[in-house]
Amino acid sequence: MVAAEDKNLTNRVVRSSLMELGMGGASQMAMFTSLRFRIKDVNGNDAHTMLIGHEIAPSFIRTFARRGKSLIHQVVDEKTKDNENLRLKVIAVTGARVSENTRRNLRNILVDECRKAIAEKNFDEVMQDVIYGRFSSKMFTRLKQITRMRRVEVRKSQRGETFK
Repeated sequence: MVAAEDKNLTNRVVRSSLMELGMGGASQMAMFTSLRFRIKDVNGNDAHTMLIGHEIAPSFIRTFARRGKSLIHQVVDEKTKDNENLRLKVIAVTGARVSENTRRNLRNILVDECRKAIAEKNFDEVMQDVIYGRFSSKMFTRLKQITRMRRVEVRKSQRGETFK
């Protein structure tokens, strides 16, 4: 990221993987998860950023699709406790193919649980839970009460400014 003047860097979006930031250790998710930051201001060689979301690589998401499994994609928009708009794109993979009725039930529970979890925390707390997998784990625990689940992941998150 090169710019002739500091002011040219302001408002630029920067991507960095969890691996580059040293947050994921040697875990598989760290390689495939990237965080997006917006540069707010620059002081000398320091750029002050704000987290605007994360994304799991589509190539990793494609590995979930298997014969005999059902994939459920769901988008959830909600305001956090500190009044930030947040959009989560969640994917749930069942252990076996399920009926349309079961899919509907899973989708409804997923939306309700996500909205509840987002509304009771501020943006930074929610993003921490999403990045470290606590959010997915909570959703997985809830959904496996309905049917056998294989995996639940938040494949993408966006701060309100990016999807208005």
